[in-house]
Amino acid sequence: MPALPSSLLEPIFVQFAVLCPEQPGFDPGHPLGCHRRRIPNRVVFELLIAALVHGSGYERVATEQCSDRTIRRRLRLWAEAGLGEQLHELVLDAYDRMIGLDLADVSADGAITKAPCGGDRAGRSPVDRGKGGMKRSTGVDGYGIPLGITGAPANRHDSPLLRDTFEQCSRQLRHHWPQQVTAHLDRGYDSRRTRELLDEIGFDAEIARKGVPAPIQVGKRWVVERTNSWMNGFGKIRRCTDRDSQIIDFYLYLATAIVTVRQLIQRARVLYRWDTRPTTRRLK
Repeated sequence: MPALPSSLLEPIFVQFAVLCPEQPGFDPGHPLGCHRRRIPNRVVFELLIAALVHGSGYERVATEQCSDRTIRRRLRLWAEAGLGEQLHELVLDAYDRMIGLDLADVSADGAITKAPCGGDRAGRSPVDRGKGGMKRSTGVDGYGIPLGITGAPANRHDSPLLRDTFEQCSRQLRHHWPQQVTAHLDRGYDSRRTRELLDEIGFDAEIARKGVPAPIQVGKRWVVERTNSWMNGFGKIRRCTDRDSQIIDFYLYLATAIVTVRQLIQRARVLYRWDTRPTTRRLK
């Protein structure tokens, strides 16, 4: 059983193949011409998707056709080239052209997951008895489409990560913002530092007040909580065993690209018609 439905995997890999064209199976410059044939990108990409969705180790998802060493080597090359961020940028542009991003209202929030193996993005988790944890700060549009994401150790507060989060959002949007943007934040961001940052970048502020029950003023920021729930559906995000920050960022942006494509298909299903259009909300 595939880790993702074909209706999701196919469009994502088509965009990925544009960023990373397939190389020849054999190197014509090899002196003997008898080295191993290069594993196709599609094979490695599907195994990485399986590792992301199920959270499995590379030894478990490896096959006779592709070893875990090949997976690790190709993953490092793709992560160093920033293909995760580029893939998400392409997907975000497609969503904006077909559905339209709601950038008048944006939200941001942090979520803590496990990072038992340590690494660049691991720290003592304040919600898991000091065990290793990772925090991701995600910025979303008014519907909950992830615009940008940044990772940090679990013991970092949400408020200092807000600048990096909005900078990532701006980079993924190619710095295209409407004239008026309102940031909806929870009471963890209720500080002078946050308001000065929003004034600096030109965003209006809708921040929950400390000491006031959250349900009364939840406003339009509930969508980021839903996006965090979508992201936690990936095993590699829930329990990150990688240590290198570039690889972690690759997985984070690969997950955001999948989330964006899923929502694109769900919303485009009632607006457009195409040959492989899903007839139900359940993608296959």
